[in-house]
Amino acid sequence: MADYDKYYETENLFGAPYVELVEFFKNHEPKGKLLDLGCGQGRDAIALARLGYTVTGVDNSKVGIDQMIGISNAENLKITGLASDIYDFDNYGDFDIVLLDSMFHFEQRDRQKEISLINKIANDLKADGLICVCVQDTGSKVRVLKGAISNSKPDFETVNDSSLVYRYEDDESGHKSTTKYCMYIVRKK
Repeated sequence: MADYDKYYETENLFGAPYVELVEFFKNHEPKGKLLDLGCGQGRDAIALARLGYTVTGVDNSKVGIDQMIGISNAENLKITGLASDIYDFDNYGDFDIVLLDSMFHFEQRDRQKEISLINKIANDLKADGLICVCVQDTGSKVRVLKGAISNSKPDFETVNDSSLVYRYEDDESGHKSTTKYCMYIVRKK
């Protein structure tokens, strides 16, 4: 497992949230309770709390959680942070929206664990709740994600299935990368 406490010594490591993600949730009503699993330093949680959502962010990095809560406190946002393993969390029924941004990679060694988490969220999420997943659009990742959701016991309808591009630039090292992502959002029937 990566040592994100060390990575997050660089504040705002992954930059701004996807414009498309913020736009979707800006226009979404009602602004309810949102769970951001794997929230890191809070790039999505902070942006969505600024839009009026009540956000709970869960991440295994205490450094990332502390940075998110520091910004939340300074701006008087409605954000709760939990430094915990996302696989140990299980109160999905308390939320209107579950967000998983860049949490799934569907590598062979982790695929079943990740699919099991999707199924757990799908089963426990309240009716009309949303699951929003942003995943790299490489290899079979999008196909595996959509298959896991379509094979879950509750029925879901697709609300958004769009492509977006993530651009990363590290000023210190000069490293730059561009990666295609899929933003897939479903509503529980």
